Amino acid sequence: MAMFKRSTTSAKGFDWAGLGWLFVFFWYFSGITQLLIQLSGTSGFSGFRQAFFMSALWLAPALVFPRRTRLLAALIGVVLWACSMASLGYFFIYQQEFSQSVIFIMFESNISEAGEYATQYFAWWIVLAFIAHTAFAIFLWTRIRPVYLPRGQALVAATAILVAVVGYPLVKQIARSATMEDAIERFEARIEPAVPWQMLVGYHRYTQQLDSMQDMLDSASHIPPLTNLQDSMAGQPSTLVLVIGESTNRQRMSLYGYPRNTTPELDKLRDQLAVFNNVVTPRPYTIEALQQVLTFADEENPDLYLKTPSIVSVMKQAGYKTYWITNQQTMTKRNTMLTTFSEQADEQVYLNNNRNQNARQYDGDVLEPFAKALADPTERKFIVVHLLGTHMSYQYRYPPTFDKFTDRQGVPDGVSDDQLPIYNSYDNAVLYNDFVVSSLIKDYAKTDPNGFLLYLSDHGEDVFDSAGHATLGRNEAKPTAPMYTIPFMAYASPKWRETHDWKFAEALQRPYSSSQLIHTWADLAGLSFNELDRSRSLVSDSFKARPQLIGDPYARQAKPLIDFSMLKTNKANPADVVLK
Repeated sequence: MAMFKRSTTSAKGFDWAGLGWLFVFFWYFSGITQLLIQLSGTSGFSGFRQAFFMSALWLAPALVFPRRTRLLAALIGVVLWACSMASLGYFFIYQQEFSQSVIFIMFESNISEAGEYATQYFAWWIVLAFIAHTAFAIFLWTRIRPVYLPRGQALVAATAILVAVVGYPLVKQIARSATMEDAIERFEARIEPAVPWQMLVGYHRYTQQLDSMQDMLDSASHIPPLTNLQDSMAGQPSTLVLVIGESTNRQRMSLYGYPRNTTPELDKLRDQLAVFNNVVTPRPYTIEALQQVLTFADEENPDLYLKTPSIVSVMKQAGYKTYWITNQQTMTKRNTMLTTFSEQADEQVYLNNNRNQNARQYDGDVLEPFAKALADPTERKFIVVHLLGTHMSYQYRYPPTFDKFTDRQGVPDGVSDDQLPIYNSYDNAVLYNDFVVSSLIKDYAKTDPNGFLLYLSDHGEDVFDSAGHATLGRNEAKPTAPMYTIPFMAYASPKWRETHDWKFAEALQRPYSSSQLIHTWADLAGLSFNELDRSRSLVSDSFKARPQLIGDPYARQAKPLIDFSMLKTNKANPADVVLK
């Protein structure tokens, strides 16, 4: 009789406290990691919010089967606990959120490497934290009690939860998306911060991107090698380094005349560097730009990246052992092309496994694996270091010790008080990027190599620099100069200078597009082959100036490509640009 009375509890006497304990129990497994992410400032609020709503999903079976509440909670809780241990442990070690990129690294590692990681990062406090995490989960489980509703009301409540948490968001994404695939992808992004979806979505995306990457690698394997390749350095030890930056506008670097001292370390090295002053990127987006920068593709022949060797393949054909060290996200739909380039190398180091780009991930992490690659006894090495650079959100790109620019000194008058924090954080990101790039150059020089290091950014960034100070970020449809003006510089070791002509005074001002990089790189490296066009090499005596084309080459019939010279510099402020 008592049970019957409890099963027909009215809404007025509803056990809200019991429901609260039930929700907290389910939320805890996702919430603890998201809370730590929030408190540490590692990422934004969206993951915390999404995990909060997704945790309500598990209330539905408990409401429908109240007599089995504790059993259901225990069964569901064990799964959530296991998943939370993985994500929490990963956060403890790397201060990053678990993602499909982590799964990629796991499957790319062997048992020996896994053991090395475990040994390197093992700490007793992590064990204690796991014990505390588990103990508190058990405590919450002991607080759980059945929440009774009349059968009909329970079914309605459970249905409402499913609709609110799953049904409505999914339908909304379907309505907003052009394809069902896009809708599912957006819905997955919504549920991913919560366990166990973190694992399931991560694995699903991993398999998708792995298939896509494998298709690209299979296609790349069928690309014919360069014809008649000759190497003037054949048989000689040499170490060549390509450093790829991210979102760095040279107009915000003191090395290029910016009034704020944002590149103090590179400024000190200036006499040792060849600093090129008139290089632009063809496109203001990483993937689209690097498809041209790292291959023989360009604005007029954008699909050549599918038909010709990449710079990694070129160097492998020349007999170099190749390395790819990246602080970019590893396994996302957008970055599959980058991972494909990296997988063409002999060795890869993936450092950034964050789910969100807007998360703290410092480029200083590349210095250790870079030093290891330099120490490799292999005599001929080609090392690519891909930085996260000054990518938005800028406050996540540098540690607190580089928070130097905080006031209006050196800031254009047109930058508003609301824009000032973002403007300053970008300059701080440039300052930290200066530390990383200069450290790479110094570490390289210390090894007394025979070779050179070349640094460029994939594209620029407009951070309230252009006319009106209203633009933030990049927009190919509304181009401004800061989106395309990139740093481009090279350092050569004394050994290399002894046997190579390294005087580029006339070349420093030449108009050039980074889409032609592979020709300049081959020329610098002493390579020759039938496909090489020295008139496209920035440092060649045969150089021929061409329009610095920018724009979407796939839309050029509707909107022609633009010559960068059409972006006219405003004399009142060198950073301000307007369309002719």
